[in-house]
Amino acid sequence: MQNAVLITIGDEILSGNTVDTNSNFIATELKNIGVKVVQIFTISDDIETIKNTLKSAFEIGDLVITTGGLGPTRDDKTKKALAEFFDDEIALDEVTFEHLKGYMERRGRTEILERNREQAFVPTKSTVFQNHYGTAPCMMMEENGKLSFSLPGVPYEVKPLIKDQIVPYLKDKFSLNYISTKIVSVVGIPESILADQIEDWELALPENLALSYLPVGTRVKLRLTATGTDEDELLMQLDDEIQKLFPIIGENIIATSEDKIEKILGEILIQQKMTVSTAESCTGGELSLLMTSVPGSSNYFMGGIVTYATQKKIDLLHVSEGTIERFTVVSEEVSREMADGCQNLFKSDISISTTGVAGPGKGEDGKDIGLIYYTIKVKNQSETFKLFLPHLERKDFVYFVSQKIIQDLVGILIRK
Repeated sequence: MQNAVLITIGDEILSGNTVDTNSNFIATELKNIGVKVVQIFTISDDIETIKNTLKSAFEIGDLVITTGGLGPTRDDKTKKALAEFFDDEIALDEVTFEHLKGYMERRGRTEILERNREQAFVPTKSTVFQNHYGTAPCMMMEENGKLSFSLPGVPYEVKPLIKDQIVPYLKDKFSLNYISTKIVSVVGIPESILADQIEDWELALPENLALSYLPVGTRVKLRLTATGTDEDELLMQLDDEIQKLFPIIGENIIATSEDKIEKILGEILIQQKMTVSTAESCTGGELSLLMTSVPGSSNYFMGGIVTYATQKKIDLLHVSEGTIERFTVVSEEVSREMADGCQNLFKSDISISTTGVAGPGKGEDGKDIGLIYYTIKVKNQSETFKLFLPHLERKDFVYFVSQKIIQDLVGILIRK
């Protein structure tokens, strides 16, 4: 078993009202056991559409996993589509009903047991994986050596079904290859130029290694993926190939272990025994959110403050009113004074400040949408940067600049 196809069922996904997080999670879990997702379908809750998509999926994959479309009512179209596709019928499964009854009793919801009784009706050819976090079971169907798993759509039900039951089942049933991945984070080189610089290295990669370029803001992540039967050998192989990159682009590599820039920063701060704090305006706390999303960040993150209103920059960070009057609130000078005030407030080794206009309207001082100044102060040395990104919408602007700021801090600390 090598290739998998995922099918997300539900009009709420197609309408944009709900984001499909299940596919990303499932694809990651399958990758970890050597199964590659080759196609993801998102379809409406319609019997013929489901059947046609299952047919297409089985033509290109050995494993098909569907999420969504399973409900407690008799008009459950997914279950009917499965029964028709596999030439089967639906009947009450007593084991599943007893599990459902116990689930309801534990939650004191026996009054709705009969209304959920339909959840215990499954295709007779299916193998049932009981759902311990919801009422809809997972149903596995097998035909000609190929498997399908049909799961409910709720993410907190999908995750344990995949991790605790389906993945272990697949590992026991099939002899699967390992898939190991390493990420090399590169800064300071545009993607096209980077590709030219490492072309010879890329062409010389062993056949079982694949390279992907993943731009994130102004950083390029080189993802190396190795496939084989021995996990330890794959990891050694990846490390060997990464070491060959250093003579070529070593000065531009900021990490070879972690993927996310906030985790890279966390490792560096712990290694250098330094602390950091933030004073944010236009980024609205996104910097603090990114940094504190890392487990163990309390070891280096001292605190953050969002001084969105101009007066709070004066009151809390002691930015000079004269500086604001002379240079306006969105300026290099105010950014520097915010960083000074932040460092004094939190007694941190490093402080970061942001002041700008995220949009959709111009700033109170008339500055253009997309303009931002940010200052990174390390001990007594500070550096202020300017970005102008008028093409980005508000949410994208905040996320992009927050990623860029952390990346710049990583670069400064590496050069120290």
